[in-house]
Amino acid sequence: MTTEAANLLVGASTDFLRNFSPFNRMEAEALAFLAERAVLAFHPRGSDILTPEMGVPRHFYIVQRGKVQASQTGSTTVTEYASMTLGPGECFPIGAISARRPSTNAYVAVEDSFCFQLGADDFLHLMQMSPVFHLFCTQYIASLLNQSRQQLQTTFAQRAAEQQTMTTSLGKLVKQDPVFVSADTPTRSALERMNELRLGCMVVVDDERRPVGVVTQSDLLPRVILAAFDLARPIGELMTANPHQLPTTASAYDAALEMATHGVRHLLVVDSDGILKGVVSERDLFTLQRISLRQIRAGIENAADIHALQRASADIRQLALNLIAQGIGAEQLTQFISALNDALTRRIIVLARERHDLLGIDFAWIAFGSEGRHEQTLSTDQDNGIVFRVVASSQVDEARRRLLAFAKTVNDDLAACGFPLCKGNIMASNPDLCLTLEEWKSRFGDWIREPDPQALLNASIFFDFRVLYGNERFGDQLRTWLNKAAKGNTTFLRMMAANALKVLPPLGRIRDFVLEDDGSIDLKKSGARLFVDVARILALRTGVDSSSTVQRLRQASTKIGFTAEEIAAIIDGFNFIQLLRLRSQHLETKHDTADDNRVDPESLNELDRRILKEAFRQARKLQLRLKLDYQL
Repeated sequence: MTTEAANLLVGASTDFLRNFSPFNRMEAEALAFLAERAVLAFHPRGSDILTPEMGVPRHFYIVQRGKVQASQTGSTTVTEYASMTLGPGECFPIGAISARRPSTNAYVAVEDSFCFQLGADDFLHLMQMSPVFHLFCTQYIASLLNQSRQQLQTTFAQRAAEQQTMTTSLGKLVKQDPVFVSADTPTRSALERMNELRLGCMVVVDDERRPVGVVTQSDLLPRVILAAFDLARPIGELMTANPHQLPTTASAYDAALEMATHGVRHLLVVDSDGILKGVVSERDLFTLQRISLRQIRAGIENAADIHALQRASADIRQLALNLIAQGIGAEQLTQFISALNDALTRRIIVLARERHDLLGIDFAWIAFGSEGRHEQTLSTDQDNGIVFRVVASSQVDEARRRLLAFAKTVNDDLAACGFPLCKGNIMASNPDLCLTLEEWKSRFGDWIREPDPQALLNASIFFDFRVLYGNERFGDQLRTWLNKAAKGNTTFLRMMAANALKVLPPLGRIRDFVLEDDGSIDLKKSGARLFVDVARILALRTGVDSSSTVQRLRQASTKIGFTAEEIAAIIDGFNFIQLLRLRSQHLETKHDTADDNRVDPESLNELDRRILKEAFRQARKLQLRLKLDYQL
C-alpha cells in the first residue's frame, strides 16, 4: 500500500470515529494513534467475533458497519441486560480487555459487519495517553459498580424485609433459648433466677416442657408483696395458668394483636408439638418498629445504664442492615456506624465518669485504628487510649492511677456492648496508653527515630487517631506535632513505604485471584489495608490532618499529582472492598468472628468478581506510585 493510500485510509477512519463519543472528544494525538493502528475486519452474518472460549481478548472492537449481538453466557446474570445489539460507533469488550480476562459475553455478527480492531497493548496505551478515553473506560467500570450495588440492594432489601417487619415469624424473632422452671420449684428460687437473668417473666413447664403457667414482674406487687405470699411455697401456686401462647409460624403482627387483645406483655412461643421455644415481649415487637437513626441516637443519649446501651448497640447493627438494603455506599455506611458507635462510647464514658473521681484532670479519650479513621465495620474490637494534663508534674502518677481505674470501667462496658477487648491490649486501661501529651510525643518520636518492625506496626495503628471525648485540642496538638516530625524524616517514611509494600494485591497471573490455603481472600489484610497504609504515608508526607483513608486520598491527591478521575477510581476500589467486608460479616452474630473479613471469590457473582479484580488493580496502582516515589 502506498503512503498516500494509507493516509487516505487513516483519514477515513478518523472522519468516521469523529462521529461518535468518546472519540469525538478525544485529543488529536490520541485519535491519530487510534486511527493509525485500528485495522478494519469483515465478519459475515452469523459468525462469532468474540466468545468466552476464545480466552483473553486480543483486540478491542469498534463497530464500523452492520450489527453485533452481545449475549451473556452461563447462568449468572452479569449486567442488567441479557443481550443487546451494538451498532456503528459502539465498542466492546471494555471490561474484559481492561482486566485481561476472557469476555463473559458472546459477540456474534447478526448482519454482515465491519469492525475496527485495536490490539490489546495499543488499547492499554491509548488509555494512558488519552484522559478522555481513560475516563470513558473508567465510567464503564463505575457503571458496573452501580449495577453491583443494585443487585446488593435487592438482596439485602429482601433480607431486611424478612428480618425487620411485623411479618417476621416468631420463630425467627426468638433469639434466646427459653428459661423455665417446673411447677414445684420454690417461688423464692424462681424469683431469684428472674432477678439474676433480668427476665420480665418466668415460664412454668411440665415434664415435657409444655407451658403450664407464667409469672411476670407485674404479678409480684399484688400477688407476692401485698398478699405476703410465702416464698417457700411452689411457684405453681402463684403462676397464671394457661398462659397465652402462639406457634413459631405466627407473625410479629399476630403477637402484637394477641397482646393488645388480652392486655399482656409477654407471649410464649411453642412449636407444633406445644414445646416451649421462647418468649416474645412487648419490647421485642416495639424494637421492630423503632430502629431509625434518630431514634437510636435518642435511645443512646437517654440511656441510664449499660443495659439500655446494649440494646442500642444491637439496634446499630440492625440499622446497618437496613442501610445496606437502601443501597447506601460503603463510605457513608462506615461513617454512619462510626458516628453511632462514637455516640455510644461517649455515653458510656459519661456514665463511667459518674462513678469515678476525675476532678482536676484535663483529658481526652482517643480512638485508634479503624475507629480513628471513621471506618468501623460491624466487626471491630477496641483500640483506644487517653491523653491527659494536670497542673503539676507531681500529680501525674496520681492522675494516671485514677484515669486507669476509670478506663477499666469504660473498656469493660464497651465489651458488654459488643466491642471485644483488644487482644493486643491496645486499650486506655493499659498504663502504656494512658499518657500525658508530652509522653505521647515522646512515644511517637521514638518510633519515628528508630523505625524497627515493631515501631512501624505501632505507627500503622496509633497514627490513625482522633479524639472521641474530652479536650479536642490535645488531638490537634498531637496531630500537628506528628505531621511535622514525620514529614521531616524521609528515612522513616521510606521504611513505612517499604513496609506497606510487603503485602501485594492478591491478583494472579493465570487465575483471577491468589487465594489463601482455605480458598478465600482476607479482604482486610490483603485488600482494605493496602489502601489504608498508602493513604497514611501520603497524609504524613503532605501534612493532611484527616485520619480517614478516603479523605487522606482526596486531600493528598492534588499534592501528589493524581487526577480527580484517577483518585475517584482508587476510592471506588477501596469502597467496594469495604462493602464486601460488610456483606461478609454476619450481622446477626457477635463482633470479631474468625471469618468476618474473608470472602470466597467463587461465592461471588461474576459481576462482583470483575469489580473486585478491578479494585485490587487500583490498590496495585497506588502501591506502584509509592514504589516509584521511594525507589523501592
